[in-house]
Amino acid sequence: MSGKPPPPVHLSASGLGDHLPVRPRWLCRRCRHPWPCTQAKIAMLAEYGDNPIDLSLYLAGWLQEALDELHQLDPSVTGSAADMFERFLGWPTRLSRCYRVTRGAAGGY
Repeated sequence: MSGKPPPPVHLSASGLGDHLPVRPRWLCRRCRHPWPCTQAKIAMLAEYGDNPIDLSLYLAGWLQEALDELHQLDPSVTGSAADMFERFLGWPTRLSRCYRVTRGAAGGY
């Protein structure tokens, strides 16, 4: 992977700007949960809502970075390939359906 993926614009521009990864441990800077934390996921869904492929590509870049850094830090904390896939790439479709329902119910769409 060449270079690091840039942080999403909306994460920095919104009140969720602190929900970015602290590297090399890949914990959220603000809530200290494994990154991407729930608030970061919601912000990314809002930003990439119309571009799920772009979101997947963005997260795949972060997955590669996290795998490399966590493995170098301590191979035992990297987790299984399935766990890391779920953490970075498995949630968008599942969460976007929930987010749209919640958003539609609250916003009256």
